[in-house]
Amino acid sequence: MHMKNIRGVTLVELLVSMFVAMILLGSVYMAVNVAQRSSAGIERKVTAQQDVKPALDLMAMEIGMAGYNPNYASGLWLNPATCATAANQNYKGIQEATTNAITIEMDITDSACTATDGDGAISRCNEIIRYEYLSGATDQRITREEISCVSGARTTGNAQPFLGDAAASGNPRTVLVINNTAGIPVFRYYDGTGTEIAAGSLPGAIPDIRRVEITLAVETAEIDPNTGQRRRLIYTTSVIPRNNIIIP
Repeated sequence: MHMKNIRGVTLVELLVSMFVAMILLGSVYMAVNVAQRSSAGIERKVTAQQDVKPALDLMAMEIGMAGYNPNYASGLWLNPATCATAANQNYKGIQEATTNAITIEMDITDSACTATDGDGAISRCNEIIRYEYLSGATDQRITREEISCVSGARTTGNAQPFLGDAAASGNPRTVLVINNTAGIPVFRYYDGTGTEIAAGSLPGAIPDIRRVEITLAVETAEIDPNTGQRRRLIYTTSVIPRNNIIIP
Protein backbone atom coordinates (compact mmCIF):
# COMPACT_ATOMS: atom_id res chain seq x y z
CA MET A 1 0.00 0.00 0.00
CA HIS A 2 1.11 3.45 -0.81
CA MET A 3 0.29 6.24 1.59
CA LYS A 4 -0.89 9.47 -0.09
CA ASN A 5 0.88 12.58 1.02
CA ILE A 6 -2.04 14.93 1.89
CA ARG A 7 -0.82 18.43 2.69
CA GLY A 8 -3.00 20.68 4.86
CA VAL A 9 -3.16 24.48 5.17
CA THR A 10 -0.62 25.97 7.41
CA LEU A 11 -1.47 28.60 9.99
CA VAL A 12 0.58 31.16 8.10
CA GLU A 13 -1.33 30.53 4.87
CA LEU A 14 -4.63 30.82 6.72
CA LEU A 15 -3.62 34.13 8.24
CA VAL A 16 -2.51 35.48 4.88
CA SER A 17 -5.81 34.44 3.29
CA MET A 18 -7.77 36.12 6.05
CA PHE A 19 -5.70 39.28 5.70
CA VAL A 20 -6.33 39.42 1.93
CA ALA A 21 -10.04 38.82 2.47
CA MET A 22 -10.20 41.64 5.02
CA ILE A 23 -8.51 44.01 2.57
CA LEU A 24 -11.01 43.08 -0.15
CA LEU A 25 -13.96 43.49 2.20
CA GLY A 26 -12.61 46.85 3.36
CA SER A 27 -12.28 48.03 -0.23
CA VAL A 28 -15.85 46.96 -0.99
CA TYR A 29 -17.12 48.73 2.13
CA MET A 30 -15.30 51.94 1.21
CA ALA A 31 -16.69 51.83 -2.33
CA VAL A 32 -20.24 51.29 -1.06
CA ASN A 33 -19.84 54.06 1.53
CA VAL A 34 -18.56 56.53 -1.06
CA ALA A 35 -21.44 55.62 -3.39
CA GLN A 36 -23.97 56.14 -0.60
CA ARG A 37 -22.48 59.50 0.32
CA SER A 38 -22.47 60.61 -3.31
CA SER A 39 -26.06 59.47 -3.74
CA ALA A 40 -27.12 61.39 -0.60
CA GLY A 41 -25.41 64.56 -1.86
CA ILE A 42 -27.04 64.29 -5.27
CA GLU A 43 -30.43 63.65 -3.65
CA ARG A 44 -30.14 66.85 -1.59
CA LYS A 45 -29.19 68.84 -4.69
CA VAL A 46 -32.07 67.42 -6.74
CA THR A 47 -34.54 68.15 -3.91
CA ALA A 48 -33.32 71.75 -3.75
CA GLN A 49 -33.63 72.11 -7.52
CA GLN A 50 -37.16 70.76 -7.42
CA ASP A 51 -38.08 73.42 -4.84
CA VAL A 52 -36.29 76.40 -6.38
CA LYS A 53 -37.04 76.07 -10.09
CA PRO A 54 -40.88 75.97 -9.82
CA ALA A 55 -40.77 78.82 -7.28
CA LEU A 56 -38.73 80.97 -9.65
CA ASP A 57 -41.01 80.12 -12.58
CA LEU A 58 -44.15 81.11 -10.66
CA MET A 59 -42.58 84.36 -9.46
CA ALA A 60 -41.58 85.22 -13.03
CA MET A 61 -45.02 84.41 -14.41
CA GLU A 62 -46.90 86.48 -11.83
CA ILE A 63 -44.52 89.45 -11.97
CA GLY A 64 -44.82 89.31 -15.76
CA MET A 65 -48.57 89.89 -15.35
CA ALA A 66 -48.10 93.05 -13.26
CA GLY A 67 -50.15 95.93 -14.63
CA TYR A 68 -52.63 93.78 -16.54
CA ASN A 69 -55.62 96.06 -17.16
CA PRO A 70 -57.73 94.65 -20.00
CA ASN A 71 -60.49 97.22 -19.60
CA TYR A 72 -58.09 100.18 -19.50
CA ALA A 73 -59.81 101.20 -16.26
CA SER A 74 -58.65 104.47 -14.71
CA GLY A 75 -57.91 104.77 -11.01
CA LEU A 76 -57.57 100.99 -10.88
CA TRP A 77 -54.46 100.62 -8.73
CA LEU A 78 -54.67 100.27 -4.96
CA ASN A 79 -52.46 100.94 -1.98
CA PRO A 80 -51.82 97.33 -0.89
CA ALA A 81 -51.41 98.32 2.76
CA THR A 82 -54.84 99.94 3.05
CA CYS A 83 -56.74 98.92 -0.10
CA ALA A 84 -57.51 102.58 -0.72
CA THR A 85 -56.95 103.99 -4.20
CA ALA A 86 -53.20 104.39 -4.67
CA ALA A 87 -52.04 108.00 -4.50
CA ASN A 88 -49.62 107.48 -7.39
CA GLN A 89 -51.42 105.73 -10.24
CA ASN A 90 -48.25 105.97 -12.35
CA TYR A 91 -46.86 103.01 -10.41
CA LYS A 92 -49.60 100.93 -12.02
CA GLY A 93 -49.18 97.23 -11.26
CA ILE A 94 -45.91 97.54 -9.33
CA GLN A 95 -46.86 99.23 -6.09
CA GLU A 96 -43.73 98.21 -4.17
CA ALA A 97 -40.22 97.55 -5.46
CA THR A 98 -37.26 96.95 -3.15
CA THR A 99 -34.31 94.56 -3.23
CA ASN A 100 -36.15 92.17 -0.89
CA ALA A 101 -39.81 92.68 -1.76
CA ILE A 102 -42.17 93.38 -4.62
CA THR A 103 -45.94 93.94 -4.65
CA ILE A 104 -47.76 93.49 -7.93
CA GLU A 105 -51.34 94.09 -9.01
CA MET A 106 -53.34 92.86 -11.99
CA ASP A 107 -57.00 92.77 -13.01
CA ILE A 108 -57.51 89.13 -13.99
CA THR A 109 -60.99 88.21 -12.69
CA ASP A 110 -64.03 89.54 -10.83
CA SER A 111 -64.75 89.77 -7.09
CA ALA A 112 -66.39 86.34 -7.16
CA CYS A 113 -63.30 84.81 -8.74
CA THR A 114 -65.39 83.31 -11.55
CA ALA A 115 -64.65 85.57 -14.51
CA THR A 116 -61.94 84.55 -16.94
CA ASP A 117 -60.78 88.13 -17.40
CA GLY A 118 -60.70 91.41 -15.54
CA ASP A 119 -63.79 93.37 -14.52
CA GLY A 120 -62.27 96.83 -14.18
CA ALA A 121 -61.61 96.51 -10.45
CA ILE A 122 -58.99 94.90 -8.23
CA SER A 123 -60.23 92.94 -5.26
CA ARG A 124 -58.95 89.44 -4.51
CA CYS A 125 -58.20 86.05 -6.12
CA ASN A 126 -54.50 86.69 -6.72
CA GLU A 127 -55.02 90.20 -8.06
CA ILE A 128 -52.62 91.62 -5.44
CA ILE A 129 -49.53 89.55 -4.64
CA ARG A 130 -46.55 90.38 -2.47
CA TYR A 131 -43.27 88.47 -2.44
CA GLU A 132 -40.81 89.13 0.37
CA TYR A 133 -37.41 87.75 1.30
CA LEU A 134 -36.91 87.31 5.05
CA SER A 135 -33.18 87.14 5.67
CA GLY A 136 -33.02 86.55 9.44
CA ALA A 137 -31.02 83.57 10.67
CA THR A 138 -34.19 81.79 11.74
CA ASP A 139 -35.97 82.63 8.48
CA GLN A 140 -33.88 82.54 5.29
CA ARG A 141 -37.00 82.12 3.17
CA ILE A 142 -39.33 83.69 0.63
CA THR A 143 -42.97 84.32 1.48
CA ARG A 144 -45.89 84.90 -0.84
CA GLU A 145 -48.84 86.97 0.32
CA GLU A 146 -52.19 87.18 -1.44
CA ILE A 147 -53.84 90.44 -0.41
CA SER A 148 -57.63 90.70 -0.65
CA CYS A 149 -59.48 94.01 -0.82
CA VAL A 150 -63.26 93.95 -0.51
CA SER A 151 -65.27 97.18 -0.61
CA GLY A 152 -62.13 99.20 -0.05
CA ALA A 153 -61.08 97.26 3.07
CA ARG A 154 -58.14 94.91 3.49
CA THR A 155 -59.70 91.62 4.54
CA THR A 156 -56.83 89.15 4.33
CA GLY A 157 -53.13 89.19 3.80
CA ASN A 158 -51.27 86.50 5.68
CA ALA A 159 -47.88 85.75 4.14
CA GLN A 160 -47.42 82.04 3.48
CA PRO A 161 -44.18 80.07 3.17
CA PHE A 162 -43.23 79.99 -0.49
CA LEU A 163 -39.60 78.89 -0.66
CA GLY A 164 -38.09 77.62 2.58
CA ASP A 165 -39.76 77.88 5.96
CA ALA A 166 -39.14 79.40 9.37
CA ALA A 167 -37.05 77.30 11.74
CA ALA A 168 -39.75 77.67 14.40
CA SER A 169 -42.43 76.21 12.12
CA GLY A 170 -41.34 72.65 12.84
CA ASN A 171 -41.78 71.80 9.16
CA PRO A 172 -38.96 70.09 7.25
CA ARG A 173 -36.59 72.64 5.69
CA THR A 174 -35.07 71.50 2.41
CA VAL A 175 -33.48 74.80 1.41
CA LEU A 176 -32.24 78.02 3.00
CA VAL A 177 -32.48 81.20 0.94
CA ILE A 178 -29.08 82.87 1.44
CA ASN A 179 -29.22 85.95 -0.80
CA ASN A 180 -28.32 88.13 2.17
CA THR A 181 -25.16 86.25 3.13
CA ALA A 182 -24.21 85.85 -0.53
CA GLY A 183 -24.62 89.60 -1.07
CA ILE A 184 -27.10 89.12 -3.92
CA PRO A 185 -30.36 91.12 -4.09
CA VAL A 186 -33.45 89.01 -4.75
CA PHE A 187 -34.91 91.75 -6.97
CA ARG A 188 -33.04 94.16 -9.22
CA TYR A 189 -34.71 96.66 -11.52
CA TYR A 190 -33.58 98.09 -14.86
CA ASP A 191 -34.76 100.97 -17.04
CA GLY A 192 -35.20 101.07 -20.81
CA THR A 193 -31.46 101.59 -21.42
CA GLY A 194 -30.53 98.52 -19.40
CA THR A 195 -29.19 100.62 -16.53
CA GLU A 196 -29.90 99.31 -13.06
CA ILE A 197 -32.21 101.54 -11.05
CA ALA A 198 -30.58 102.35 -7.72
CA ALA A 199 -32.47 101.15 -4.67
CA GLY A 200 -32.43 104.69 -3.30
CA SER A 201 -34.40 105.88 -6.35
CA LEU A 202 -37.33 103.64 -5.55
CA PRO A 203 -40.29 103.81 -5.26
CA GLY A 204 -40.18 107.10 -7.18
CA ALA A 205 -38.52 105.44 -10.18
CA ILE A 206 -41.06 102.60 -10.42
CA PRO A 207 -42.54 104.06 -13.66
CA ASP A 208 -39.06 103.65 -15.22
CA ILE A 209 -38.90 99.90 -14.59
CA ARG A 210 -38.63 97.93 -17.82
CA ARG A 211 -37.11 94.72 -16.54
CA VAL A 212 -37.09 92.88 -13.22
CA GLU A 213 -34.27 90.47 -12.45
CA ILE A 214 -35.01 87.74 -9.90
CA THR A 215 -32.17 85.82 -8.27
CA LEU A 216 -32.60 83.02 -5.75
CA ALA A 217 -29.45 81.90 -3.96
CA VAL A 218 -30.11 78.82 -1.85
CA GLU A 219 -28.29 76.23 0.20
CA THR A 220 -29.47 72.76 1.07
CA ALA A 221 -30.67 72.68 4.66
CA GLU A 222 -28.74 69.47 5.31
CA ILE A 223 -24.98 69.18 5.04
CA ASP A 224 -23.52 67.18 2.17
CA PRO A 225 -21.80 64.13 3.73
CA ASN A 226 -19.14 64.19 1.00
CA THR A 227 -17.94 67.76 1.46
CA GLY A 228 -19.12 68.48 4.99
CA GLN A 229 -20.80 71.62 3.63
CA ARG A 230 -24.21 72.61 2.33
CA ARG A 231 -24.68 72.54 -1.43
CA ARG A 232 -25.22 75.99 -2.93
CA LEU A 233 -27.36 76.78 -5.97
CA ILE A 234 -28.05 80.12 -7.67
CA TYR A 235 -30.89 80.63 -10.15
CA THR A 236 -31.59 83.85 -12.04
CA THR A 237 -34.23 84.94 -14.51
CA SER A 238 -35.41 88.25 -15.97
CA VAL A 239 -38.98 89.41 -16.48
CA ILE A 240 -40.28 92.20 -18.71
CA PRO A 241 -43.58 93.45 -17.23
CA ARG A 242 -45.03 94.43 -20.61
CA ASN A 243 -48.49 95.21 -19.26
CA ASN A 244 -47.04 97.71 -16.82
CA ILE A 245 -45.14 99.39 -19.63
CA ILE A 246 -47.80 99.49 -22.34
CA ILE A 247 -51.22 99.61 -20.71
CA PRO A 248 -52.13 103.00 -19.19
